[in-house]
Amino acid sequence: MTGFAARSKVAVVGCAQSPIVKHHDRPLGALAVDVAREAIADAGLTVADVDGFTTSALLPTAGDHPVVDGVSTVSANWLAANLGADPSYVTGFQGYGQLPGAVALAVNALMSGAADHVLVHRALHNPAGRYHGSAQQQARGAAQWTMPQGYFGPIAMIGLPTNEYFQRYGATREDLGAVVVEARKNGARLPWSHWHGSPLDLDEYLAAPLLADPICRFDCDRPVDGVAAFVLTTAERARDLPNRPVYVTAYAGAQPSRHRLPLHWPLDDIAEVGAATARQLWERSGLGADDVDLPQVYDGFSPFVWFWLEALGYCPVGEAHRFVSGGGIDSDVLGALPALSGGGALGSGRMHGVPQMLECYLQLAGRAGDRQREGARVGIACQASPHFGGAVMYSSEVM
Repeated sequence: MTGFAARSKVAVVGCAQSPIVKHHDRPLGALAVDVAREAIADAGLTVADVDGFTTSALLPTAGDHPVVDGVSTVSANWLAANLGADPSYVTGFQGYGQLPGAVALAVNALMSGAADHVLVHRALHNPAGRYHGSAQQQARGAAQWTMPQGYFGPIAMIGLPTNEYFQRYGATREDLGAVVVEARKNGARLPWSHWHGSPLDLDEYLAAPLLADPICRFDCDRPVDGVAAFVLTTAERARDLPNRPVYVTAYAGAQPSRHRLPLHWPLDDIAEVGAATARQLWERSGLGADDVDLPQVYDGFSPFVWFWLEALGYCPVGEAHRFVSGGGIDSDVLGALPALSGGGALGSGRMHGVPQMLECYLQLAGRAGDRQREGARVGIACQASPHFGGAVMYSSEVM
């Protein structure tokens, strides 16, 4: 690749987010319509101005229940129709890096002229009943080789590379607890967070029963109902809108080259592909890790924080657990790396990369209120595991 033609030519110009709750009292689609209208108004636009819609509808829920558009998921097509919009571009991203993929689609549409203003949204639903509850009586396909032995679901999946990390590098549950305590501290300060006013201390973390050794329930983001929406447009059009633009500087993502069972996530795959994603990001942006003031790493499971810190080059491989336990990401310490300053998923709820993107936007646009971090110019919003997700770099200035 010889360059990244879209660098700083597209900007985020407005946003909105619903409260993040265990179960909302309104259908997900109705919530999404309201949040979309708020985001469009926040950008100084009307619904008639928005002619592009993108999202990722992958994994909006879990368990055995019907996936119904407007109820348990919200596609870009459904949202555009129920807003009463007349779009020229409507699409969805298929992949684990949901928000980076949807942002990339929006950037490409704006750069090509397929749309003038694009709404990117993410809607998550938490159905009633036990999370991942299933009446399944047979294991088919790849699951037949794992489920009868008790190896099924994402908690067992993340337990495997976490155990590898513990055994190779001497990490402990206290080290994992340091990740969760930091995320919950920051999330407790956010009025929209599921965990608002509810920080967690290390003793509470260690007292929680294990789900898949060494993972306990606090290592997993809380299933929630919630919607967020962001409005993107070209840098040229952004000059005429009320909010300070936050520019898309680069985006990146990679995929494993080795064939694995769906739940087999070896630590080496995560590290190798994560490093490739980071290289893409640095090459496309022309920047490096030291230029980033606000690296918002993904934390759907607490070990992801270690994996992203190492993939991005903030720690040598095998050292992230010591870095975090030593206060390296304490957002209240001057000079520390504010990697979870937006609360992340562990501190906000299972919003699949929304907390990372939202924190980048609010801080770089100067809209974070009493949490505003002085001098924040460049941020990264990460999504999913480093080997299946992606990352978007944002900046407060044209780069």
